[in-house]
Amino acid sequence: MNQATAKHAQQTLVYRDKKEQIKNYWSKRSHDFAGLRVKELNSYMSKLWMNEIEGHLPEGECLRILDIGTGTGFFAFLLSDLRHKVTGIDLTPSMIEEANIIGKKLGSSADFRVMDAENLLFGDETFDMIITRNLTWTLPEPKKAYQDWHRVLKKNGVLLNFDGNYGKEDFARDEEELPDFHAHKAIADSLRQECNQIKSQLEISYRVRPAWDVEVLSEIGFEKMELDFGVSKRVYREIDEFYNPTPLFMIKAIK
Repeated sequence: MNQATAKHAQQTLVYRDKKEQIKNYWSKRSHDFAGLRVKELNSYMSKLWMNEIEGHLPEGECLRILDIGTGTGFFAFLLSDLRHKVTGIDLTPSMIEEANIIGKKLGSSADFRVMDAENLLFGDETFDMIITRNLTWTLPEPKKAYQDWHRVLKKNGVLLNFDGNYGKEDFARDEEELPDFHAHKAIADSLRQECNQIKSQLEISYRVRPAWDVEVLSEIGFEKMELDFGVSKRVYREIDEFYNPTPLFMIKAIK
């Protein structure tokens, strides 16, 4: 196999393996992503996000919480500061490396592991709560993920999922509409195009959300659900480096 053929074979492999492509994409962004999350932790955003979360926490002083798609640990750090036992998982090893570096500097008790959100390596009914932000839109098999999340939640456990209809967005176009100081301005055009390419391959990008999520969660066995479409108005009050132009929704589901 010559060099050109080998390169083509490697590119084809990445293209065919969605999870590898997704992991490779976020690996390229992990360091800059970590820097922004550290700024967010040390900003007014921490309190705004805790205002969104605290009212939905199950009763108990030391909850076992799983932060799925933790990235560099933003939610995990906030919740461990409340003395909960928090585990953060992410598919991308470099994200977990960054989370561990930040956690060590903060003296955080949060535990971080590389793990696939669709194939959790935990026993049944392990966690009181699962929390996730901007993850489900990136999953090749979100229904499978939801099934596994239901499995590891205790009876009356809470799933709190913050997400948006990112599959409907054109990130290359939207970048032009952002203020000059917005973090997404620093993302290379090649990465924005790569993200568009990845999400175009994902089934969830073509679903009507969150209606699709509610239907699937109900089918899986979640007994109570609550939707909130006002998250963005409450959290993204300022158009600054933390601003997310895609409207967020929250799905709360109780097992």
